[in-house]
Amino acid sequence: MGNEVSLLTPYKMGKFHLSHRMVLGPLTRSRSYGNIPQPHAILYYSQRASNGGLLINEATGVSDTAQGYEQVEAWKPIVKAVHDKGGVFFCQIWHVGRVSTYGYQPNGAAPISSTDKMIQNDVTAVESNSPPHRLTAGEIPQVVNDFRLAARNAIEAGFDGVEIHGGHGYLLEQFMKESANDRTDEYGGSLENRCRFPLQVVEAVVNEIGGGRVGMRLTPFMDFMDCWESDPEALGLHMVQSLNKHGVLYCHMIEPRMSMDEARRQTPHRLT
Repeated sequence: MGNEVSLLTPYKMGKFHLSHRMVLGPLTRSRSYGNIPQPHAILYYSQRASNGGLLINEATGVSDTAQGYEQVEAWKPIVKAVHDKGGVFFCQIWHVGRVSTYGYQPNGAAPISSTDKMIQNDVTAVESNSPPHRLTAGEIPQVVNDFRLAARNAIEAGFDGVEIHGGHGYLLEQFMKESANDRTDEYGGSLENRCRFPLQVVEAVVNEIGGGRVGMRLTPFMDFMDCWESDPEALGLHMVQSLNKHGVLYCHMIEPRMSMDEARRQTPHRLT
């Protein structure tokens, strides 16, 4: 027992009994042609599945304005292949917001965001960003509902749960972080207001499929896609405490390995 490797020990995560603590995180592969998961994904995910192991799939758009939408039937054989090996499979659902172009949007419309400001630094793989449309308070409930329906579709496809993508400069983080949120309504200004929309998404998804099937990814310490926060600790703490109140199963926290400070790369402090 003295030589036992902690990563290889069992762990109970809510109702899920994991045989070990290593998790396949979501890896964007950009191979879902036509926004439909391809048959080769059956082999890809089944090769990485293990009995009692947790897998999280690549980010899956919640609507056509998210550059794609879930194709339930296409996911079913992929999920089945993971389950046949005894794996636990979560679907990461996201909306990219302003990290997009007119060409990806329905009828060439503007991408949606918390703001009408474009991404200023050249960090995105999108060929050229388009000026975004600032969501009105009246338009936000539709996006919340898109996440709710995406969560339901994931369960219909056989997934064990969903992970809400709330990081890396995408739509939910565009509301959370002060660099991208210049609003003056109930969704801007204070930390609580900036987190209002993301937490409305969490509440809707939890109410739809149950908190025991919901995780969330957060990246408060990162500045990806021109999204940064002057007090990331406060942001992270507020979100984690709020997730606990909603009974969310887990929080997937990402930290940068290095950060820029006056043109120098430094290793920031770590949560772990």
